[in-house]
Amino acid sequence: MVKKPLEAIEEHFSKVSDPRKDRTKDHKLIDIIVIAICAVICGAEGWVDIENFGNSKLPWLKTFLELPNGIPSHDTFGRVFSIIDAQQFQVSFYEWVWAVNDIIQGQIINIDGKCLRGSDDKRLGKRAIYMVSAWAEANEIVLGQRKVDEKSNEMTAIPELLKLLALAGCLVTIDAIGTQTNIAKTIIEGSADYVLSVKENQGHLFEDISVLFAVDQAHHFKYASFEYTKTTNKGHGRIDVRECWSTSNSEYLNLIRDFQNWTGLQSIAMVVCTRIIGDKQTKHLRFYISSLPSNAQRILEAVRKHWSIENELHWVLDVSLNEDHSRVRKDQAPENFAVLRHIALNLLKQEKTAKGGIHAKQLQAAWKEDYLLKVLAAGN
Repeated sequence: MVKKPLEAIEEHFSKVSDPRKDRTKDHKLIDIIVIAICAVICGAEGWVDIENFGNSKLPWLKTFLELPNGIPSHDTFGRVFSIIDAQQFQVSFYEWVWAVNDIIQGQIINIDGKCLRGSDDKRLGKRAIYMVSAWAEANEIVLGQRKVDEKSNEMTAIPELLKLLALAGCLVTIDAIGTQTNIAKTIIEGSADYVLSVKENQGHLFEDISVLFAVDQAHHFKYASFEYTKTTNKGHGRIDVRECWSTSNSEYLNLIRDFQNWTGLQSIAMVVCTRIIGDKQTKHLRFYISSLPSNAQRILEAVRKHWSIENELHWVLDVSLNEDHSRVRKDQAPENFAVLRHIALNLLKQEKTAKGGIHAKQLQAAWKEDYLLKVLAAGN
C-alpha cells in the first residue's frame, strides 16, 4: 500500500453524512467522492466519464481505496451526488482548503457569481443555477462557494459566503450587485476591508458620487485633496491607460445621502479606463466606495485584480473544465459537481512542476499516474 495520496481530502470529506439507506450502501461514500475527484482532475465531465475512469484505473485505485464491490456504476455516482447535502459538501470543501493551503494574509479576495448554464431543465421548469464563489487572488484558489437560491439573487448568497470565510486582514472586492449596506457591514464585522463597485442600480449613491467627482473633474481637482495614480499597459496591439482618483475628504463623504448606513466607509474613488487601438480610443468611467483610507494606488490595484476571478476561475471552468456544457442537473448534483470542479481546479493550480495550462495538466494526469499523484499531493 502506498501512502494515501488523498489523506487530507478523505479526512475532511469523510465528515459528509451518507444520505443512503443501509441496504443501498454497496460502495463507501468516501470512495465514491475520491474516485469522482480523481476523474474530474483527469477531465471527466459527467457520471459516465467518472465510471469509465474508475474502471480504467481500478488496479491503481485499489492501492489506496478499499473498493469492496469494485467501481460504482454511473447511475450510482449520479444518484449519490444528487442527494449529498450540498451545503455540508461545501463546508467540507472550505475546511479542506484552509487546512492544506497557506492562505496569504491581507490578500485580495474576489467575490462573484457564475451561471451553470447547462443545469437548467426547461421540461421540468427548472432554471439554471448560480454559484457565488470566493477567489483568493494571490493563492489562485477557490476559498468557498454558495448556491444562489432560485427565488433570490446573489445579494442573499454573498453574505452567507462571507460569514463562512476567514477574511481578517483581507481586502474584499465585489461587483455592483454586492454593493449593499448589509454586505459592507458583514465584511467589516469579519475584520476585513472592501472595495465595492457603484453603478446606476445604487440610485442615490451613484448619483451623489458621480456628481461630486464631475464637479471637481471640471475644475481639474483643485478644490479637494484627491490622491491620484496612473498605470499604462501595452500589448496585443492596444494600449490600456487606467487612472484613479480617491478621497477621504469628510465634507465630500457627508454629502452622500445615507452615508452613515455604509459601515466602515472611508473613501470614494473614480477610475477612468482608456483603451487605444490604432486611432480609436474608448473610455469607461467607474466609481467605487471603500473602507480603506484614501489610497488611489491600492484601490486601483484591487479594481484590476477583481477581474482575476473572471480570467483565472470562471473562464478556466468554462474553457478547460467545460462547465457551461455540463448536463448534470438533478436535485443537488449540479451544485455538488461544481464543488468537484473547484477541488480539481485548486489541485491543478497548486501543482507547479508541469508546464502548460489547466487542460494540459488534466491530460498529463489522465495519461500518467505518477503525475496524478503529484496533483493529489497538492491537497495534503
